[in-house]
Amino acid sequence: MSGFRKSIVAMLAPSLGLIAIFILVPIALTVWLAFTKWSSQTPFSTATFIGLDNFREIFGAGSVGRDFKGALANTALYSLMSIALILPLSVLFGMLIHQADLKGANILRTILFATYMVPMIAVALVFSKLYSPSEGPINQILGWVGIGPLPWLSSPDTALVSVVLLNVWQQVGYFTILIIAGLTQIPQSIYEAAKMNGARGPALFGFITLPLLKRTLLFSAVIALINAVQVFEPVALVTQGGPVGSTNVMTYHIRRVGIERAQGGLGSAMSVTLLLALVVTVTAVFALARREDRR
Repeated sequence: MSGFRKSIVAMLAPSLGLIAIFILVPIALTVWLAFTKWSSQTPFSTATFIGLDNFREIFGAGSVGRDFKGALANTALYSLMSIALILPLSVLFGMLIHQADLKGANILRTILFATYMVPMIAVALVFSKLYSPSEGPINQILGWVGIGPLPWLSSPDTALVSVVLLNVWQQVGYFTILIIAGLTQIPQSIYEAAKMNGARGPALFGFITLPLLKRTLLFSAVIALINAVQVFEPVALVTQGGPVGSTNVMTYHIRRVGIERAQGGLGSAMSVTLLLALVVTVTAVFALARREDRR
């Protein structure tokens, strides 16, 4: 091995070693535990191999299966609503900030990105106060316009939406920065040529901006999906999976099963299923994007 290759290996070894220790090894251990009966209160040596029994149970018709499917459906719905709100808002804010003649664009950029820098724990605690039925500012403002107090976190119909809005407020600034980065890559000469041909506002956006932002939007959608699937703090701090399991998402449900109920093997099977579902979804999104590019 040449000296150059040895230096490359030496520089990569520390980071690759950390990735192996803190990411690859835990994933491999989780996959192995998914096929065992193991209590998280006992050593790994007590795990007993049971094959696919854990997967049969989580996809079965029993209470374990019903709870798992409900959490999976809540996670999917939460992810879809988050992406459906984050992407349009980030494009809107990105277009506003990117306009050179907009006064206060830098201030707006700073404010939006500052929301992403606030820890999710702090955001969850603040929003729990904002959503308060009697003392919350949101219901007080609604009362000024004649709308009665809404049970934001206490009703199964609104609890998940409330958590989604919390997530959107915290995440939209980061994705706005991504959109701005994508907008800066679009040559101004394209807009100038389109304007010479009579294109204006909506036509410029629909036929130039949006198509040329496709890759940025695809990347943003994938990152938003990954972030949404990992949601935990708002549910754990604000709703605890309720009311009536309406906000019981996968990460919180896995924690309850694997740690609180000490069913480590069952929780590992749920984790592996969630990982596979995420990998399949992201792969399908990229496959559809490549198919559209070929047309």
